[in-house]
Amino acid sequence: MDNRPVRRRRTGAVRHLLLAAAFLACSSQLLAVDANSWWSLALTPIQRPEMYIIGAQPLCSQLSGLSQGQRKLCQLYQDHMIYIGDGAKTGIKECQYQFRQRRWNCSTVDNTSVFGRVMQIGSRETAFTYAVSAAGVVNAISRACREGELSTCGCSRAARPRDLPRDWLWGGCGDNVHYGYRFAREFVDAREREKNYPRGSPEHARTLMNLQNNEAGRQAVYNLANVACKCHGVSGSCSLKTCWLQLADFRRVGEFLKEKYDSAAAMRIGRKGKLELVDKRFNTPTPEDLVYIDPSPDYCLRNETTGSLGTQGRLCNKTSEGMDGCELMCCGRGYDQFKTYKHERCHCKFHWCCYVKCKRCTTLVDQFVCK
Repeated sequence: MDNRPVRRRRTGAVRHLLLAAAFLACSSQLLAVDANSWWSLALTPIQRPEMYIIGAQPLCSQLSGLSQGQRKLCQLYQDHMIYIGDGAKTGIKECQYQFRQRRWNCSTVDNTSVFGRVMQIGSRETAFTYAVSAAGVVNAISRACREGELSTCGCSRAARPRDLPRDWLWGGCGDNVHYGYRFAREFVDAREREKNYPRGSPEHARTLMNLQNNEAGRQAVYNLANVACKCHGVSGSCSLKTCWLQLADFRRVGEFLKEKYDSAAAMRIGRKGKLELVDKRFNTPTPEDLVYIDPSPDYCLRNETTGSLGTQGRLCNKTSEGMDGCELMCCGRGYDQFKTYKHERCHCKFHWCCYVKCKRCTTLVDQFVCK
């Protein structure tokens, strides 16, 4: 009996299996590369350039998550990188604060993609994350300029506000939000502008979405910056004031962007290759508004495909009817109750002069966790 045809079939099958394995390996590698983000600078300790000894590996080649354009900017502005990392960290922390009582709570999952596969969905949550991260970079770079930490910028040179009283001095060392805005635009948007997807494709739509939300985050910091003043005069008479431009507290920026998240506009790619409203009854988004192109997952159950972590094990509020309430947070699955000790300062008294002395109280409280 001749077995050669059988061998050919087996050889062909093995070849197909090898090709399939190679394709899957390439696909997973491409996915991993695409998932990398400059956000990882928030989780990577960055040393100042002057701390590197002669012959050491250059700073920019050690940083993961940078696109080609961002790596070039890194080489030109190495002293900026530590502050970009600080800005990303500020954005992540603010995201986690704003969504602490939501099913999706802005959890970080690894050191490369930071937020995991959930960012591959063009949802409202992704829109907020891009915006608050870009805002964090503007905030950090603007402050670093004022503090004299960067070689290419200094105090703010903003024009004197027209409504400032004539006898008030203008020119204190303010936060350089103009420079922070411009640099953040160049660095953060570099990854998106490098992409060359076919006009009108789903990938092109996602790129436009990311650029819009990056700009919304930068605009929030820029527009919320305000004038701060300090009094001068004998015995605090405030006969003279010196004023300068000052960034708003970043919590205010986060709250502003959270409002924009709640009113984010659903978009789709149009025939001309531009984003357009799904529902034409709403107003066209301004540069300050967030946009999204995909519906959000419900985030109730753990899903490796979408990157949802689920709400099992999350604390919930039994008495609340909001998103932090056990009914909504646990998605109707129910919850477990347990008791835990809570330690806090209590019976505080002011003692002259000049300190407050408190006792430490321990109470047994009920807590509720989603099943």
